[in-house]
Amino acid sequence: MTKVIIAGSKGQMGRALLRCAATLPELVVAGQIDLGEDLAGVIGRGEVVLDFTFHESTVPFARLCAAEKKALVIGTTGHTEEEGRELTALAGQIPMVWSANYSTGVNVLFWLTRRAAEILGPEYDLEIIETHHRLKRDAPSGTAKKLAEILAAARGQSLEQAARHGRQGMVGQRLPTEIGMHSIRGGDVVGDHTVLFATTGERVELTHKASSRDTFALGALRAARWVAHQKPGLYDMQDVLGLKG
Repeated sequence: MTKVIIAGSKGQMGRALLRCAATLPELVVAGQIDLGEDLAGVIGRGEVVLDFTFHESTVPFARLCAAEKKALVIGTTGHTEEEGRELTALAGQIPMVWSANYSTGVNVLFWLTRRAAEILGPEYDLEIIETHHRLKRDAPSGTAKKLAEILAAARGQSLEQAARHGRQGMVGQRLPTEIGMHSIRGGDVVGDHTVLFATTGERVELTHKASSRDTFALGALRAARWVAHQKPGLYDMQDVLGLKG
């Protein structure tokens, strides 16, 4: 039995985590907090903290988890470089899963994207299109950024130099080294991601569409059960699903 604490329990993902956790007999929600509530008051009840709040809260939560020797699953996005460095350092003290996306299907998309980029080679133009609900605060999405990182790594490129966020005006011909990234916001779209490989005469599109937050919640809870038994270190869903290598 894995005892978890959910931070952000009243948000959309928090409610999905509570709903899905109730269906898993091997897991129990030992505590939950939301805005204005203190993680320190409940952290002693659980083994793993799932953080689905905002990126500003993640580092303080991680510090507390390190002090209390609790595992951490990070579900927030939009972290600054400084926050990322501190989280990476804290992962040396506790087991931590930090993934751009907890959906099993999306993580298969990550794997397929890497393999497709390796097989198709540099002759194919690369574009990423992501769509989310109107309330999403960051753009591009963490999942889109991860896809771009995978593409850049497969081609041995610097993502900072290769990324092209949208196009407007007389931008000239597309450079073969570009990785296009386009963000669409509207309605209540849970999350759609497409990776486009286009060349003369054909194109390949890899697409994942999420219709329910439950797919992310179930993946995050799977990560919580897994990370509770790991050594200190920084992991992602590719580790949880055994897709590395």
